[in-house]
Amino acid sequence: MTGPAAAGPSSAGLSPGGPSAAGHSPGGPSSAGLSPAYPLRTERPVLRPWRLDDLDTFHRLRRDPEVVRYLYDEPLTRDLADAKLRSLNSSIAAPGDWINVAVEVAATGEVAGDVGIGWISEVHQQVELGYTFFAAHRGQGYATEASAAMVGLAFTGLGAHRLSARLDARNTASARVLERLGFRREADFVENEWVKSEWTDEAVYGILASEWAVHHPPSES
Repeated sequence: MTGPAAAGPSSAGLSPGGPSAAGHSPGGPSSAGLSPAYPLRTERPVLRPWRLDDLDTFHRLRRDPEVVRYLYDEPLTRDLADAKLRSLNSSIAAPGDWINVAVEVAATGEVAGDVGIGWISEVHQQVELGYTFFAAHRGQGYATEASAAMVGLAFTGLGAHRLSARLDARNTASARVLERLGFRREADFVENEWVKSEWTDEAVYGILASEWAVHHPPSES
């Protein structure tokens, strides 16, 4: 599963990525990190930092059993949701950091979910994608549009070589989002994690910067 913004049913409800490699590789992710100019506008959703006054919405998202079904977390209490909300970042300074932002439907102002990227390794130029969305906003393309914006940031803003996403292999809705974005399914690990009192299979998806650029010229990223 993948980072702070997991890739659940329509989230790549994922869990924090593993240890980050130290050092720097020429041409790799920018050592200056990433501080996007918000809001980030896509065709329909708007990506913006989570605010403390979003607590009710954030709590509803992370307490919903359907949303967290394939995440590492159990449904969060309000206190835990408040603590997690306060811990979220909207910029990346160093390997190990994650950006998590709210995905707002421009036409209504409703928050549809959360999307994020994590700088996993500077040496290996690796970034990871994660997302979670309310059931009511799934199947409408919001996860795909918002994730595409973050993938573009990872490649153009951080200079990543490869982007990955990890998810519970049963999470077919999340897998479809990744496949629409052009990710390939690179691996299936059988019963490799003990999550919520059961052994779970994990699917790993990936895409290279060169592959993304073929279908998403810089002006589209």
